Amino acid sequence: MKNKLNILKGIVILIIVASGFASKAQQDPMYTQYMFNTQTINPAYTGTWESLSFMVLSRQQWAGLEGAPQTYTFSMQAPLQNERVALGLNAISDVIGLEKRFYLFGDYSYLLPINEGMKLRLGLKGGFTNYSNNLSEYRTNTSVSGIVDPSFQGEIDKKFVPNFGVGGFLFGEKYYVGFSIPKILSQDFENNYNNLSVNADMRHYFLMAGLVFNLGENVKFKPTMLTKATFSSENGAPVELDLSANFLLKEKFWLGAAYRTGDSFGFIAQWIIDKKLRIGYAYDYATNNLSNFHSGSHEIMISYEMRFLKEMFASPRYF
Repeated sequence: MKNKLNILKGIVILIIVASGFASKAQQDPMYTQYMFNTQTINPAYTGTWESLSFMVLSRQQWAGLEGAPQTYTFSMQAPLQNERVALGLNAISDVIGLEKRFYLFGDYSYLLPINEGMKLRLGLKGGFTNYSNNLSEYRTNTSVSGIVDPSFQGEIDKKFVPNFGVGGFLFGEKYYVGFSIPKILSQDFENNYNNLSVNADMRHYFLMAGLVFNLGENVKFKPTMLTKATFSSENGAPVELDLSANFLLKEKFWLGAAYRTGDSFGFIAQWIIDKKLRIGYAYDYATNNLSNFHSGSHEIMISYEMRFLKEMFASPRYF
C-alpha cells in the first residue's frame, strides 16, 4: 500500500514538473480574487483606486501536495499631481516545484474622461522576468536506479528577461470592461547542457468585465468575468474563462462564488473596514484529475488605501 502511495505521489509531482515544459502550459499565475487584483494583468487599472494604495496576496495552490504552486504578489498604485496620470508597481514570486519565476513590472496609466459617468484609462507595463530551474535536482526513476537522464541535466541559469505590455480599462461607478496583453514578447530559456527550452514569457490575452446591480438598500450584486487565452501554433493553451458572482452586504462584506472552466470552483469573502482596509479570502476546489491528491487552494488578500481629505467622501469602490 505504501509503495502504491509513493508511486501515485511521484506521478503527481512529475505532472507538476512537466507543466513547466509542456507545450500547452500557461505559466502566468492565476487568481480567484482577480476582480480585486486586476493591476497585475492590466496596467490601465492603475489609478482607478484614486489614492496611494497597496495590495498583498498569497496563493497556496493544491494544499497538501508536494511541489504545488505558491504565488506571492505585491502591488501598489499612486496618482500623480497631474490627476490623469498614475504609476504602479507589481512584484510577483511564483514557485512550482524547483521552478522559480520572479516578476518585477512597473505600470503607467493615463486617464481619458469620456463623459460624466464614463472614463477610459490606457496603460503601459514594463519590467523583467527572472527564471531559475536546476534540472539536476529533480528525482526521476532513472536517477533512483543510478542512471542519468539526459533530459534532467544542467541548470537553466538565472536570467533577467525584459518585457512590456499594454492595456485599456473602460469604467464607470458600477461597471468596467478591460483588455490587456501584459507581456507582449514571447521568449524562451535554455539550459546549459542540451539546449532544453522552457517558456520564459508567453503572450497572454486578457478580456475582463463586471457590473454592479442594486438588489435593495443594503445589497448589491456584482457578476464578473475574465477570459485568458494564448494563440500560438506551438504553445497555445485552451481558452480559460473565470466567472464569479458576488454580493455586497451593507457596504461591508463581499460574499460570492467563482468558477474556472476545466479547473475549479470556489468561494470568496471580503471584509471592508472603514473603506480603506480590505481583507479577503478565497478557497478553490479542483474539478480536474488532481482533485484526489490535494485539499484545495487557499488565497488571502489584504489591501489598504491611504485616503485623505476629499477622498474620504468618495463613492464606494466596487472593483
